[in-house]
Amino acid sequence: MTIKIERFQPDGMNVRMSHGQPSYSHVVTVSGSGKLVYIAGQLARDIDGNCVRKGDMRAQLEQTFQNLDRCLKAAGASWADVVKTNTYVTDFDEFQKCGDVRIRYLGVATPTSTTVGVTRLAGPDFMVEIEAVAVVSS
Repeated sequence: MTIKIERFQPDGMNVRMSHGQPSYSHVVTVSGSGKLVYIAGQLARDIDGNCVRKGDMRAQLEQTFQNLDRCLKAAGASWADVVKTNTYVTDFDEFQKCGDVRIRYLGVATPTSTTVGVTRLAGPDFMVEIEAVAVVSS
């Protein structure tokens, strides 16, 4: 049996749009058999563990999504398999200006999504951290 992932917006719910498409799904259901992939919160760390581009949310989002992409591929998953993200940001206003970066990666999935404003992440220069859950057919 293969995995079936359904993404939908229940009637009567506000749907936040970004660049002409939903920013996320209110509900994602998964049925069938497959593999769950949990990806730990990823920061804007380069290969040496350094924070990229202090103060630049767009650059930090790019690096964070590149790190998530590496994790997904290593697990045999793709962005289309992502069903849930949790995002933590230190500057929500700056994060809102970078919706195009998020849509470029997550637009194919429109996973359920939670975004939380925090005062600090794992280091004083980090502005964003994202964790993800994906489901892959077996």
